[in-house]
Amino acid sequence: MTAPPISLTEQMLRRRPVLGAPVAHGASDHLKRSIGVFQLTMFGVGATVGTGIFFVLSEAVPEAGPGVIVSFLIAGVAAGLAAICYAELASAVPVSGSTYSYAYTTLGEVVAMGVAACLLLEYGVSTAAVAVGWSQYVNKLLDNFFGGHLPQAISAAPWDTTPGIINLPAVFLVSMCAMLLIRGASESAKVNTVMVLIKLGVLVMFAVIAFTAFDTDRFADFAPLGVAGIGSAAGTIFFSYIGLDAVSTAGDEVKDPQRTMPRAILAALITVTSVYLLVTLAALGAQTWTSFEGQEAGLAKILDDVTGANYWGTVLAAGAVISIFSVTLVTLYGQTRILFAMGRDGLLPSMFAKVNTRSMTPVNNTIIVAIVVSILAGLVPLNYLADMVSIGTLVAFIVVSVGVVILRVREPDLPRGFKVPGYPVTPVLSVLACLYILYSLHWYTWIAFSGWVAVVLVFYFAWGRHHSALADGGDGVIASAAPGVDDVEVINPSQDAS
Repeated sequence: MTAPPISLTEQMLRRRPVLGAPVAHGASDHLKRSIGVFQLTMFGVGATVGTGIFFVLSEAVPEAGPGVIVSFLIAGVAAGLAAICYAELASAVPVSGSTYSYAYTTLGEVVAMGVAACLLLEYGVSTAAVAVGWSQYVNKLLDNFFGGHLPQAISAAPWDTTPGIINLPAVFLVSMCAMLLIRGASESAKVNTVMVLIKLGVLVMFAVIAFTAFDTDRFADFAPLGVAGIGSAAGTIFFSYIGLDAVSTAGDEVKDPQRTMPRAILAALITVTSVYLLVTLAALGAQTWTSFEGQEAGLAKILDDVTGANYWGTVLAAGAVISIFSVTLVTLYGQTRILFAMGRDGLLPSMFAKVNTRSMTPVNNTIIVAIVVSILAGLVPLNYLADMVSIGTLVAFIVVSVGVVILRVREPDLPRGFKVPGYPVTPVLSVLACLYILYSLHWYTWIAFSGWVAVVLVFYFAWGRHHSALADGGDGVIASAAPGVDDVEVINPSQDAS
């Protein structure tokens, strides 16, 4: 029997059951659980270390000077508080979709759709931004080896400082990552783990060499642009912490998710923050802060200057070319799993929830995402991309922190593999820290962000709310996967009643 129609307000506020996920017609495919705690931790580190260190220093240091260390601390504290909140929600709602799924469970459908807009922006734009930075290191490597680099026309965006036609290396990187993701999550995780270990080794090498030229006088003018500059840089740097979110997009493919996900999130946070502070301190001590502006492949350039030869810079550039691949791989992965969750819930067409029977991956999503991200990476400069990622990430972190409080009140007895310490102070501080950084972002970032969210919400009101898996009171529910349970069962209430 068809359920009676509900009002628009009821549609907007309906929530997905905590212990189950709605399934739209034709969207009942499932992903394979194949990722353990170490591989998941490497996913988090892989998505994070690289974006803020290998090239965003060139954007952030000119805003804050040596005070960028404080910017990293501010961003790290905000990310750390949010990561703790992520750990609790990931253990309570261990499904793919990250903040989107958490918002759907705690705040309702329309908020979940708005959060989905943030996440699609966060992952899509960050993947493009990382691909652009990868292109810079490819050119640095070619210059060191062959004394030349790719022509500007095919290695820079049309609106870059020195414009080109298209950033072809960035497009190539996105395409390669998409091909690997289509092969399967387990294969992607193994490749990512190797690349992360290379990346960490290269960054430790950088710090050791850079510290040989450390000069405390370079910190004399610590905050040349004041508190405002430090806050603005923190907003740009926050783009570096999206990897913590990427961990929670893998809920449907993680073994024993209630325990594995919180452990991986916290382990990734500790690793990332330590590496960021170490490398930033070494870089600022080895080079005056005014030299960072407009500097491409900045860390490699510092090693060239410190050693007086290009050998170590070449090693670092090679490590960056290899390891930044892992950032692109994981962020591209995250976006495809968010689209999978939305297709499963009926808020996107069911084709987004289809899984290839051979690779057990959402191939349709991967191809669509790769095309869109390739366009962004090929045509948009890095500085425009970084702030757009930060705003999407910050809004997502706020929703997660609020979600912890709501779920504690609404479902106090819900099994949780991890609980936020210092509750409710911790989630409140997380929200305040994120709001501070949001306040520091540029006005044009807010305009672009608001326009994008408006487009997604128009789609929801025109199409999504009518096709939601909850539209008829819930056509189907996937039984929640308990710890250690790999298989899921599709339950149809109408059939059960008969």
